[in-house]
Amino acid sequence: MSRLLVGGGTFAVTTADGDIRGLNGASTDGLFIRDGRHLSRWLLTVDGTAPPLLTSSADGCVLAPAGTRDRPPAYTVFRRQAVAEGALTEHIRLVGNLGEPTVVQLELHVDADFADQFELRADHRTYDKPDAVRTVQPTTDGVAFHYRRGESWLSRTTVGAVPAPDRVRPAGEDGTAQVLSWTFTLPAHGAADLALTVLAIPSGTREPAPPGPPGAVRGRQEAEARAFTGARPRPADLTSWPELARACEQGLADLTRLLIPAGGPGGEELRLPGAGIPWFLALFGRDSLLTSLFALPYRPELAAAVLPALAAAQGTRYDDARLEQPGKIVHEVRHGELAHFGQVPYGRYYGSVDATPLFLVLLDAHRTATGDPRLAERLEPQARAAVEWMFRDGGLGTSGYLRYTSDEARGGLVNQNWKDSAGAICFSDGAQAEGDLAVGEVQGYVYDALVRTARLAREVWRDPREADRLEEAAADLRARFRRDFWMPGAAFPALALDGRNRQVDALASDAGHLLWSGILDPGEERMVGDRLLQKDFFSGFGIRTLAAGQAPYHPLSYHRGTIWPHDNAVIVLGLARCGLTEQAATVAKGLIRAAAHHDWRLPEVIAGYGDDEHPDPVPYPHASSPQAWAAATPLALLTALRE
Repeated sequence: MSRLLVGGGTFAVTTADGDIRGLNGASTDGLFIRDGRHLSRWLLTVDGTAPPLLTSSADGCVLAPAGTRDRPPAYTVFRRQAVAEGALTEHIRLVGNLGEPTVVQLELHVDADFADQFELRADHRTYDKPDAVRTVQPTTDGVAFHYRRGESWLSRTTVGAVPAPDRVRPAGEDGTAQVLSWTFTLPAHGAADLALTVLAIPSGTREPAPPGPPGAVRGRQEAEARAFTGARPRPADLTSWPELARACEQGLADLTRLLIPAGGPGGEELRLPGAGIPWFLALFGRDSLLTSLFALPYRPELAAAVLPALAAAQGTRYDDARLEQPGKIVHEVRHGELAHFGQVPYGRYYGSVDATPLFLVLLDAHRTATGDPRLAERLEPQARAAVEWMFRDGGLGTSGYLRYTSDEARGGLVNQNWKDSAGAICFSDGAQAEGDLAVGEVQGYVYDALVRTARLAREVWRDPREADRLEEAAADLRARFRRDFWMPGAAFPALALDGRNRQVDALASDAGHLLWSGILDPGEERMVGDRLLQKDFFSGFGIRTLAAGQAPYHPLSYHRGTIWPHDNAVIVLGLARCGLTEQAATVAKGLIRAAAHHDWRLPEVIAGYGDDEHPDPVPYPHASSPQAWAAATPLALLTALRE
């Protein structure tokens, strides 16, 4: 069992007893900020052994050395930990249980490997790091670790203690691991305290201020979470379904934990939801846009931060290595070592075909929801650039659809819609679609973006000629889409068109997004809505990414059979928009059933097994949790069921 501590764009994963062992793969642990691990070992021993765990919670844990009924432990160890921006703070209290003084030897094994998150993932990739040097030196109150690579990269981690350690020595193994030692004499039924502060300073950043003791950090974070979750409108005031209200409240609390810093077009400091933990606590265009769209009726400040942050990162030039093009909205922004040296393309990576139309959708939705046109006025240049990207480089003005080509050869993404894993866009026989792909749900986003941006042009920018152009383009796209994508034999839209304009015929959940965007006609909407509720799609907990029974279906495949809460949220919003209220309620009930089995926190993805196979939702083993658009999913359900 692991514990997750999050705050200020920083997170730590520890064992239940508060230790860090330097793991990699699916169960990685450590202290992380800006895509790097700044603490890879944090092992507490007392009198030469790791004391057994008595109890653990989100706040901390209690340990005690082994004892018996006749000879109970001489002391108890209380550990409290918290994470703030760039810092881990810990308070250890040793409490004597005897009526006489007790001498306790405490040691902390500490190391910082500065591993990039891309090195830690379970995909067996290795990266050369020429001239990389790790060093360590004792300080007056602890130890400092340094990692230098070339002349442009220097990251640091400092460990400070009050009282200072009696001794600092190497751990007796290769590398930089150190052992910090203290000797405490506990008075009879007395106590001793140790305060520890770890400061993580990624390359190019300033040393953060010490955050204070764990209790103070948690108090600040809990107050911030209460203010955000308790602000009006409150979900509990908007629904008579208590389970939905509880899931909404948990989602809002998780969104506060996922907030990360970012900059706007004018250099202003913003806070917006990062995509998820452990691998995606960074700005992701698609994820942040849909998250803030789901939360828009209740917390419009998220959209008000996401939109300018993405405008600031919008493409301005042609750079094939990053897929950057003028006007294109960024897919993800990374700050780690491998991105800095170009060993992964994700430093500022534009491999997303749908973030650009979704940016335009959210910009108008924010203006509509708030009644305030100022953000749409301010971001008019970026919005116009986004429109022109769709027509020019996106393919709308040439092929008639937004298209993308695999970036796998350069180490980027094979697919660039939300189902971005290899093999996700496939035919019903399992073959991967190839060439310049036009994925169905993306064309729906484009249609919605054109309609909405035409409205902005007419009502906010006072440009009726542009409004007419975009409205005409939307009507043409809608007619063309229904001609090219609709599969009469299946009475269902194709997942995509491949590079030869063949219909990619796998039956996929993406069709439900078309209900949300409005690109289908009412009869088609009814057929799609009813089809998605059939047993091969709907598991009882949600709609599968692929209908079961097809050759590529796999209930544990990332995008070919699992159930994604955010995907279902878009579908439920679409069902409600089309007046298919019974179907919307059925899917919402399934998702809330799943949330109840995850302590009201929906994970990124769950396995595709149906409730006829197992009565409870089966976890997907690599799911991020908390994850932003899953956290915001209950808010989307609340909106859909209120319409």
